[in-house]
Amino acid sequence: MRKQHHKGWNEIKTNDSWAIFKIMGEFVNGFEKMSRIGPCVSIFGSARTKPGDKYFTLAENVARRIVEAGYGVITGGGPGIMEAGNKGAHLAGGTSVGLNIDLPFEQHDNPYIDSDKNLDFDYFFVRKVMFVKYSQGFVVMPGGFGTLDELFEAITLIQTNKIERFPIIMVGKEFWQGVMDWIKDVLLEKFETVSATDLDLIHLVDTEDEVIEILDAFYKKYELSPNF
Repeated sequence: MRKQHHKGWNEIKTNDSWAIFKIMGEFVNGFEKMSRIGPCVSIFGSARTKPGDKYFTLAENVARRIVEAGYGVITGGGPGIMEAGNKGAHLAGGTSVGLNIDLPFEQHDNPYIDSDKNLDFDYFFVRKVMFVKYSQGFVVMPGGFGTLDELFEAITLIQTNKIERFPIIMVGKEFWQGVMDWIKDVLLEKFETVSATDLDLIHLVDTEDEVIEILDAFYKKYELSPNF
């Protein structure tokens, strides 16, 4: 029994080694395609938000204004807020990128992604590198765990100086205010596990005008470039 167990473990390790080539392939393909798209802003949010919802409409309007300001739009490529972001960019005649990943129940490509900018990933961590490296800002709409994951990873990377600074814009005060209050009241003031400067690039807004104002103000001071 111990020999069989040992043999099985060796097979797992061998499979893990071969997976490196698949991971490398995803990175190479992603870098090659994303390096040609120009400055973009990523829009995150729930895949469950339906057309007609006020945040679907707001995300579409934000994406349109982002394009009019001279940026492209990157989303996770699926339905909900992602579809709204790609739709707004597409209808405004701008760059519309989708970084898709196969998920149970909710993920499928939306029809508003540019055909040459529709990328598929098997690995979440490779996909997240593409978001961070090629985004000039994050617009974070109401969402679930995936949205929170992207938000806090970006904050962490900026906090630890692993990437260049860029604006993180949380849209929807009724949704995000409780999170911001918890960060300030509990993390910052009560337990002192973050510093005030860590929060400098986090903005809480309600309108597309505010999103564009923040992006414009930031990039009057900083150059547009990949983040690492």
